[in-house]
Amino acid sequence: MSDQIFASLPMPALLVGPDDRIIDANSAAETFLNASAKMLIGHRLAEKLFVDNDIAPSLARARSNQADVNINEAQVSTHERGTVQAQIQIAPIHDTGMLLLMISPRIMADRIGRARNASSAAKSAIGMAEMLAHEIKNPLAGISGAAQLVAMNLSAEDRELTDLIVEETRRIVKLLEQVEQFGNVRPPECRAVNIHDALDRARRSAQMGYASHMMIVEDYDPSLPATWADADQLMQVFLNLIKNAAEASRDRRGVIRLHTFYDLSLRLRRRDGTGASLPLQVEIIDDGPGIPPDIAADIFEPFVSGRENGTGLGLALVSKIITDHGGLIGVESVPGKTVFRISLPMAPKDKKEL
Repeated sequence: MSDQIFASLPMPALLVGPDDRIIDANSAAETFLNASAKMLIGHRLAEKLFVDNDIAPSLARARSNQADVNINEAQVSTHERGTVQAQIQIAPIHDTGMLLLMISPRIMADRIGRARNASSAAKSAIGMAEMLAHEIKNPLAGISGAAQLVAMNLSAEDRELTDLIVEETRRIVKLLEQVEQFGNVRPPECRAVNIHDALDRARRSAQMGYASHMMIVEDYDPSLPATWADADQLMQVFLNLIKNAAEASRDRRGVIRLHTFYDLSLRLRRRDGTGASLPLQVEIIDDGPGIPPDIAADIFEPFVSGRENGTGLGLALVSKIITDHGGLIGVESVPGKTVFRISLPMAPKDKKEL
C-alpha cells in the first residue's frame, strides 16, 4: 500500500501484522486513539482498541478467506475516550498476512444530525418563548403593582405575604428576560477572530466569578489560524460552556481544560450541496460526574437541563450560535470526563484580524 494513500485516508486506519500487532497508524488513527504512531506500533491491537465483541475471530476470518470483513454497529472505546458506535472494516493485504483495519465512527454523523435537529428545535422554541415572555410579563407587572398598593394598608405581619408576591413576580420576570434573550440573538457579524483571544477573555471573566473555585488549564495549539466569527457571540459560547463545566463540579475544586487543535479531515456538507471545511477545533473538558444518560442525546435541545432549577436554554443558545456560524458542536461524556467540542471554519485568507 502506498504510504501516501494510507496517510491521507480520512478515517482512522491501522495496519495490523500477522501476529495482530500494530505495524502502522495514520494521522486520523492517532487522533482517534489519542496516541502517536510510535506509541502504537508494536502493541497488540486489543491493547489499544477495545471492541464490545472479540475482534480476533474477525481478523482470523479475513486472513483465512482473503476477503473483507465488516463489523457493523460495533461499540468501540480506548483508554482515553468513552464508548462510541462505529463500523469496522477489515481488508486483507494479499498474501502478506497483514490487514488494513479502518474505523468509521458514527459520532460525526450524530454530531451533524443533532446540531441540525437542535437548530430546528431552537428556532421553533424561539417563537414560542418570545410570545410567552411578552404575554406573561404584562400581567405580572399588574400583579406586582397591585400587591404593592395593598401592602400600604396592611400591618407589618401581613406585608410579608405581599412582599412574597412582589419578590416572586420579580423572579419570574427575570426568568422571562432570559427567555427573551434566547430569542433575540442577532445574526453574527463575522470577522477574523483569534480563538485564543476569545478563550482567554472568557477564562478571565469566569475565574473572577462562577469558576473561581476551578483550576482552568490552557492547552493551545499556538499555530491555529483565525476563525470567521462574531467575537462577542463566540465569547458568549465559551462563557456558557465554562459555566456549565464549573457548575458540574458541584463546588468541588475540579479542573477545566481548554484545548485547541487543527483537524483538516473534518468537512461539513451544506444544505446547498457545497462542502465546508471545519478544521479549527476547540474542546472544553471537565472532570465532573458527566451528563445524565437519560438527557445526553437531547442536551442541546431547548428546556433540557441536568441541573435543578436550570432553564435548559444555555446549551440550546450555544448550539444555535455555533450553527449560525456554520460550525458544529458535539459532546462526549462519561463519569469523570465530559468533552464539548466545537468545530469552526477558518477566516478567508484575505481577511486579517482587527
